[in-house]
Amino acid sequence: MQLHTKILLGLVIGAIAGVTSRLLFGEAPELLWVVDNVANPVGQVFLRMLFMIVVPLIFGSVTMGVASLGDLKKIGRIGGKAMGFFLMTTAAAATIGLTLVNVIGPGESLDPALRAQLLEQYSGEATERVGGGAVFGIQTFINIVPRNAVDSAARGDMLGLIFFSIVFGIALTQMAPERAKPIMDVLDSLVEVVTKIIGYAMKIAPYGVAGLIFSVTARFGADVLQSLAMYAGVVMLGLIIQLTGVIGVLAKFVVGIPYGVFFSRCRALMVTAFSTSSSNASLPANIRTAQEQFGVPKEVASFVLPLGATMNMNGTALFEGMTVLFLAQVFGVDLSLTSQIIVVVMSVVTAVGAAGVPGGSIPLLVLILETVGVPGEGIALILGVDRILDMSRTVPNVMGDQLTSLVVAKSEGLLPPQPFERDPAVIR
Repeated sequence: MQLHTKILLGLVIGAIAGVTSRLLFGEAPELLWVVDNVANPVGQVFLRMLFMIVVPLIFGSVTMGVASLGDLKKIGRIGGKAMGFFLMTTAAAATIGLTLVNVIGPGESLDPALRAQLLEQYSGEATERVGGGAVFGIQTFINIVPRNAVDSAARGDMLGLIFFSIVFGIALTQMAPERAKPIMDVLDSLVEVVTKIIGYAMKIAPYGVAGLIFSVTARFGADVLQSLAMYAGVVMLGLIIQLTGVIGVLAKFVVGIPYGVFFSRCRALMVTAFSTSSSNASLPANIRTAQEQFGVPKEVASFVLPLGATMNMNGTALFEGMTVLFLAQVFGVDLSLTSQIIVVVMSVVTAVGAAGVPGGSIPLLVLILETVGVPGEGIALILGVDRILDMSRTVPNVMGDQLTSLVVAKSEGLLPPQPFERDPAVIR
């Protein structure tokens, strides 16, 4: 049985078991014990194995990718193409989100009594998730240059780590080949070791995915889902449009990969992204998919995809824009066209600063809310369904990265002809 089939089977079994357990046992202490002591630990071990290798994977792959490109002009050209495509798809996502909320108006139907109940129920979690408050400004861009690269890696500051890796790779290209070769050999071996560890992690992926999905569905309150069903449904609709109507269509007409083939070869990647709800945790699967399923050269995949996992969050931008307008409708704040344009711009810009981990966009979402005059505490209203939406928006995030690597490789003449007559499904 192929890997993507096993993962999908684990996803389905975990979801069915979780929903059934919730219906049969409600919030019984025994069910919560199983969630806390069996299902969630299995899922967390899988997640931790993926997060464990993110830092060495990013450092090794980005540095090798930049050094392999060799020419500084080529590095700048590929980076510029990737960033331009990131911004284009992210802006499209935010615009789709705002258009849907304007047309459907999910926030206008929320009962004020239910609003008060949700605010009370989730206010504590909202405070905890937001922490000391979001800060985004010129200092955010200054912080891209780390004071200490090791400290950035330890804190999970991927932008700082990527910047250091790019500079390290550029420096290698400026050295004499005989001096650079030992370091390149070490980095090549590092990436190979990390690839082996990825293989170990993916062997337990079906069980980890089942545990993660069971934990979410068994804990999920049906009452909260019903109360926010219209909001959640509109967000899901927006994500589906972005995934199928933007990313899939661009793959067909820009790269030339048939619609069905593109999504078929990305099955394991999409399931991994959905179950982990983390662009960073999905990065190993993303790189493998680009190289093994589509033949994207190692130097392009290793450079573009880690950059995308940190900076290309089109699903997150769509979610942020929709949530801001939804909460504005709930609180009766009438946002003008100018204010909505500000929301689009801030959704695109802050998505770059969102951490590629579960719930990483929440603090920056509060910043956008307060900028346009919507109460920041309103974030508590959507926390009950955020886990499911977080899992869902990660899929277009990582698929947007995958598409960008294909677009860049094709534009550079580096993408091999695709065997469209069959689905190779080479990831095992």
